[in-house]
Amino acid sequence: MSSDLKQKAITGVFWSAIERFGVTGMQFIMGIILARLLSPADFGLIGMLMIFIAIAQSFIDSGFTTALIQKKNTTSNDYSTVFWYNLLMAVVFYFILFFSAGLIADFYNEIKLISLTKIISLSFVINALGAIQRTILVKNLDFKTQSKITIFSVLIGGLTGIYFAYVGYGVWALVIQNLTRTVLENLGLWFFGSQWRPLFLFSKKSFTTLFSFGSKLLLSGLLDTIFRNLYTLVIGKLFSADSLGFYSQAEKIKKLPTTTFYGLIRNVTFPVLSQLQDDDIKLKNAYRKFIKMTTFLIFPLMTILGVLAKPLILILLKEEWLAVVPLLQIMCVAGATYHLHSINLNILNVKGRSDLFLKLEILKKILIAVAIFIFYRWGVIGLVWGQLFISIIALYLNTYYTKQIIGYSFLDQLKDIFPFLFMSVFIGICMKIFIYFVNNIYLSLFVGSFIGLSLYILLSFLLNLDEKKEILLIIKNLKKKL
Repeated sequence: MSSDLKQKAITGVFWSAIERFGVTGMQFIMGIILARLLSPADFGLIGMLMIFIAIAQSFIDSGFTTALIQKKNTTSNDYSTVFWYNLLMAVVFYFILFFSAGLIADFYNEIKLISLTKIISLSFVINALGAIQRTILVKNLDFKTQSKITIFSVLIGGLTGIYFAYVGYGVWALVIQNLTRTVLENLGLWFFGSQWRPLFLFSKKSFTTLFSFGSKLLLSGLLDTIFRNLYTLVIGKLFSADSLGFYSQAEKIKKLPTTTFYGLIRNVTFPVLSQLQDDDIKLKNAYRKFIKMTTFLIFPLMTILGVLAKPLILILLKEEWLAVVPLLQIMCVAGATYHLHSINLNILNVKGRSDLFLKLEILKKILIAVAIFIFYRWGVIGLVWGQLFISIIALYLNTYYTKQIIGYSFLDQLKDIFPFLFMSVFIGICMKIFIYFVNNIYLSLFVGSFIGLSLYILLSFLLNLDEKKEILLIIKNLKKKL
């Protein structure tokens, strides 16, 4: 990796991390406040709509934004063509969901979903207006501008949602929160982001070129979206809004570290690795660095979160949310490997092999369907165990083509992450021993997390890990830059 590209990557990681951690931290705090003001059923109602919203969003994007980032010489015609396509599809799917609202409500037997569907679907059109602006910022590794816009919109949206929850709007507070954030974020992208503006044209050539790559991502993304949200569909249909609320809350807390790092990795590694796509040796070296660095950070966070799940829930939420604990603990084990899935799949996109990406997604989704069919009879917790089982198998499948393309096999990756796995298991056992002898939930949470982090840092120094040195170097360079 050239020094210029490395510096761009470091700066990109820094600002993307500010955005991700800032946004996720604010969402977490505001989510806790909302959870104390609203009921599990309120969150469950919104969860019931997620699969329909996510499917529509997949069609609206159709893999075009990824195709724009992957393409080396992108023109204004390319951007304009995708902009008008996205906007047209957003309007089409808004009306599809608007007129399907009654059917969705009948499916779940929840009359409230009619009005909720019609209003929350407005976010499609709003997001389509700013999609290209965001894509340009990502392609240029300008995460500084993006982070400022996102943090501001999340803050104002969250405070608005809390106000309406406090005055008794119930589930509508969540809808208002979402729409407020969406409007502010896209306004910010237009006025403070890229200076690009759409031309009044639609290039058939640009559409064909981008769609040849993006169409496969559309199909694979659609499959991923359907099956990722299939659990909420099954839980909402077979069980209750409360059960879905518990599941959604566990997912939300688990995503505090996993989605933060997933988005950070996705935003930074894809454009950086795309610039190395013609040099397999440099690509593999950069890839290994990303794998080891992110694992070094994610493994201990997920271990601490899983071990201390019970005191965390008891302190932050009411006792009515205690059913979240076992779900969250299982999700933490599966979530510890999400970044590995992400980077392995990024290699396929970097190399333009969206056809292989699609094949993998089809195979994994078949496995998910089988797991749901087998595990649903043990309730929500059975479905979560099924997720963990599939995650392990999917990790092996995702690394298959990585080995074929750049010679980095599943076993090679296991060797690279083993020190971090060993360290995480060790600190997890130490924390478990500590909280076993401590009955106070505050001591368990705060002292337990301090013990876990301290031991992990100590081990990284004793083992003299390169990742520890790399992080210290990055911090030093960023201090000079800032």
